[in-house]
Amino acid sequence: MVTDKLEEAAAGHPPEAEKRRGVAGPGAATVLVLVALPLVLVSFFFGDQTASIAADSLARLHRFKESSPAAADRLLGGLLSPDFDEAACRSRYEASRRWKPSPFPASPYLVERLRRYEANHRRCGPGTARYREAVAQLRSGRNADADADNHGECRYVVWLPIQGLGNRMLSLASTFLYALLTARVVLVHEPPEMEGLFCEPFPGTSWLLPPDFPYKAGFSAGSNESYLNMLKNGVVRYDDDGGGGGGGALPPYVYFHLEQIHLRLQNHTFCEEDHRVLDRFNWMVLRSDSYFAVALFLVPAYRAELDRMFPAKGSLFHHLGRYLFHPGNRAWGIVERFYDGYLAGADERLGLQVRIVPEMAVPFDVMYEQILRCTWEHDLLPQVTNTSEPGGARPPSTKVKAVLVVSLKRRYYEKLHGVYYTNATATGEVVAVYQPSHDGHQRTEARAHNERALAEIYLLSFSDTLVTTAWSTFGYVAHALAGLRPWQLAPLDWAKMRADVACVRPASVEPCLHSPPSLACRRQDADPVAHVPFVRHCEDVHAGLKLFD
Repeated sequence: MVTDKLEEAAAGHPPEAEKRRGVAGPGAATVLVLVALPLVLVSFFFGDQTASIAADSLARLHRFKESSPAAADRLLGGLLSPDFDEAACRSRYEASRRWKPSPFPASPYLVERLRRYEANHRRCGPGTARYREAVAQLRSGRNADADADNHGECRYVVWLPIQGLGNRMLSLASTFLYALLTARVVLVHEPPEMEGLFCEPFPGTSWLLPPDFPYKAGFSAGSNESYLNMLKNGVVRYDDDGGGGGGGALPPYVYFHLEQIHLRLQNHTFCEEDHRVLDRFNWMVLRSDSYFAVALFLVPAYRAELDRMFPAKGSLFHHLGRYLFHPGNRAWGIVERFYDGYLAGADERLGLQVRIVPEMAVPFDVMYEQILRCTWEHDLLPQVTNTSEPGGARPPSTKVKAVLVVSLKRRYYEKLHGVYYTNATATGEVVAVYQPSHDGHQRTEARAHNERALAEIYLLSFSDTLVTTAWSTFGYVAHALAGLRPWQLAPLDWAKMRADVACVRPASVEPCLHSPPSLACRRQDADPVAHVPFVRHCEDVHAGLKLFD
């Protein structure tokens, strides 16, 4: 029974009390006690060698606690504003202490643009007189006057969520970038499953869509309000510089649908003439499951501004993700307790993210063999000796490597944990394997599931090295936040039931746009890789596009 409890502790299941809102994270003394207790129990049952390893781990954790706050860049090179109540969102300034230093300095122009955006959001955000005026105009049934002198004092893009957490974070970051480029205010519809998931990112205001907003449900690609249907039905025209296609006023808002369909975003949504039409609307409702930020770089009108904000193209989500997404205190409590209790004291942390898509379910044995090939071939994990006996006297300071397994399934953790629990390593280093949760199935509609998922994205992003799964938006977000090029498990060759190459390093830390837009409007080769020097196809999705330097 004691052994079972130790196994459960190693798996990192959070106690029920940790799930409550507002539970404060442990202080340094509490963390030391929480870490020490299971290690003392292990030493009691397994002897002096483990006790010595436990002492080393506690010493490392103490050094982490003493050194990290002083070394951390709390404001991420100026990305973050200092004007927040820290207690209301502990993650905002605490995450920097656990991330590796960013390989991408934030450009001064991006910092300036973010401060300007924040000021505009305070002017136009929910609760302001300008917002009330804009909503009254919207409810009147027509777009605000859009001539050269009066283009609407405040303009908005309303983001609606779709798909799982990784897709939502990628599409929301893309929507925010679109808002930056078009002088709009982004408003986020927060359904119950997202309540409190993220902190407010903008000081002195809110990005949450007020509950009485009239247009937030019932949209699809077939909606009459969608941009493509407006274009098809003559409601708007490319050559109409005034109101609607018939010379009348524009509708009160436009719906912009950017959902992946057969690995292709909708036609004619990223041509220059389309964005001139979209810019006439003061209200836009947007729904997307894709990282369409990449496609914004293909619009010539936006290129100069993007170049100034992101001189390193491969840093886009790294910066916008760190700026926008701060886990709420409930999710952050999970992160703090697990990281400080299990990972902080290690010499090195390897994150392993395994995502099995039900529609293309890779058999467990096939995926597990590929994971071992990847980690052993690239010296990410030491090989084992097939014996529990160490190869010789234990060195004075044994390297401890912590492996964080993030998967909906428990079997990958159990198998890997069993290998390193039972066998000595060929290098003599100690490998400890942990898994925070294993929900079995994705449950995007459940808030607690999303909190665990967000916590695990951040735990992965604190790794020194990452192994992620092809096609996984969850993995994309984790490695982009970290600023790490992961080892990406290669897609399976289904004819052989094996990947010829176990894993590859992507060209950049940027996420992949799985479904690129049609660019027939350019009257050139439809493949932008042939014409845009900082775009290439993704390693895991042949037709996909990603930014790189």
